[in-house]
Amino acid sequence: MGALGLIGGGAAGGFGWIDWGVVLLILIGTTIVGERLAGKQSTTRDFFLGGRKLPWYAVSASIVATEISAVTYVSLPSVVFKDGGDMTYLQIGLIGYLLARLIVGYVLVPAYYQREIYSPYDYVGHRLGQPARKMATALFTLGGVLGQSARVYVTAVALEVILHDELSWIEGRLGIDPLVAAIGAIGLVAVLWTLIGGIATVIWTDGILFLLFAVGSLVALLVAAGHVDSGLAGVVGEGWEQGKFRLLDFDTDPTKAYTFWAALIAATWGGVGSFGTDQLMVQRVFCCRSAADARKAVLASIVVMAIVFLVALVGVGLVAYYARNPMQGETLALYAEKPDRVFPLFIAQVIPTGLKGLVIAGVLAAAISSLDSIMAALSQTTLSALYMPWRGRALARAGRSTDPDREARHLVRVSRILVVLWAVLLCATAVSMQVAAERYPSILDLALAMAGFTGGALLAGFLLAFLPRPPGGSGFLWSGPLSVATVFAIVFHGPAARDLCLAFAAILLAAWLFLRLRTDWEDRRARGLGVAQTAALAAALTGILWIVQEGTFEGGAVLAWPWYIPAGCSVAFLFGILLARRSEEEDGA
Repeated sequence: MGALGLIGGGAAGGFGWIDWGVVLLILIGTTIVGERLAGKQSTTRDFFLGGRKLPWYAVSASIVATEISAVTYVSLPSVVFKDGGDMTYLQIGLIGYLLARLIVGYVLVPAYYQREIYSPYDYVGHRLGQPARKMATALFTLGGVLGQSARVYVTAVALEVILHDELSWIEGRLGIDPLVAAIGAIGLVAVLWTLIGGIATVIWTDGILFLLFAVGSLVALLVAAGHVDSGLAGVVGEGWEQGKFRLLDFDTDPTKAYTFWAALIAATWGGVGSFGTDQLMVQRVFCCRSAADARKAVLASIVVMAIVFLVALVGVGLVAYYARNPMQGETLALYAEKPDRVFPLFIAQVIPTGLKGLVIAGVLAAAISSLDSIMAALSQTTLSALYMPWRGRALARAGRSTDPDREARHLVRVSRILVVLWAVLLCATAVSMQVAAERYPSILDLALAMAGFTGGALLAGFLLAFLPRPPGGSGFLWSGPLSVATVFAIVFHGPAARDLCLAFAAILLAAWLFLRLRTDWEDRRARGLGVAQTAALAAALTGILWIVQEGTFEGGAVLAWPWYIPAGCSVAFLFGILLARRSEEEDGA
């Protein structure tokens, strides 16, 4: 921790008993309210769908709370604050995610509500077959673990600064690294909320956390404005002079993340995947009473942009504050080491006692809402895709049946066990995110980029399923991994990345030759198509090897993260069709 000790103790730093009281009061109160509103969870329908009786406004607030996350709450102010920073990030939500919400609300939601399903991957299974469903589940699992672990990591970075004394005490007594201790604390509360009442508790607590985001951001902004002679007007004036309110950027550079074209094309494309195919978001949509209510929840969640704008204003407030109170000494060194620390440093050193507890409760709330959401989603998909089919086969082999009520209670218990197991894995991955963070200009970019590694393949699976005559799921089993490898090759370069891509190409091609071409060769009618598909797969793998070797722009820059999903989706969709078997069984899937 070293220099972080500068914030400990005294009125300027430290996190006193009053602040702790505020945090605990908010967290305990939120827990009690969420438990009362959630009701009894006696079946998996209650645990994962909230009995399909939750009001649309609660679901919408939960979508907002999940979308914001600790990454936006902590990192966006630093994006605005830094030299050359502005509000161009808002283009992603105001343009791309708005269009994506309209597409999801009017196209995907009606399709999902045609039958009762617990996961969007159930829909893929109905249309493309169960192997494709398992591939979609695996892709979601990988993307969810990467994306949400990054969100937990950024909160831990903030807590390292704000709770320096407390975490140092834990390190001295128990030998637990401060970052690990902070991540563990977040995971513990998230597990508690999820176990109490399943998705219903998650949604109701998210609604309360939504208010905390707004209040915490407003408090931080007003405190910053209080140190400026003309208050909020001075903050706005300072930001305007420095160009912090620039919103639109029409640059066509594909290595820049926050441009109009990235928002219009890439963010819309990616947003359809996030709001329409990611179980983290879609699980909430399934909890509404009807398709009409679900559409309202999705469309109304655009209110998130008001909160995002308020968080961005905090960054402008920090600009005005530090223009009059320049960072010095260790504070400046800490900021230079990790620019994402600027807001946590401000919280620790400037915000008064009591209000500091309120703001940090908002930070914790943002992290917890993301973590409990992904734990519920991963638990549900694991139960549906793996445990329940295994359980059914096991009971069939044993030649016995179980009482429906008893079986329902058993599945709820298994669901809770899965929540705990996933919590452990997510927290462990969050600890490792400090290595990946070095590749991105901000933790905001890191978290948004992580989900993009698999998001394109997931979206392609749904596009294949939505075709009037789906090609079958056999092609998607190969195109999904191809898509992930393509995005990896776009992002990472150098000898190690090249060796990994080469190993992937060799393994995938060997698997194809043994599992597909060998059987196709024995069928005279399928032999010609099998050879052509083998050539297409070889060409795709060659392209991946070329990208990892040569696929950089001037100065070694790589494609910006909003384009990960369009690139991955294009590969997975195209080869999902090209590599599909043309058998009658799959044509009728």
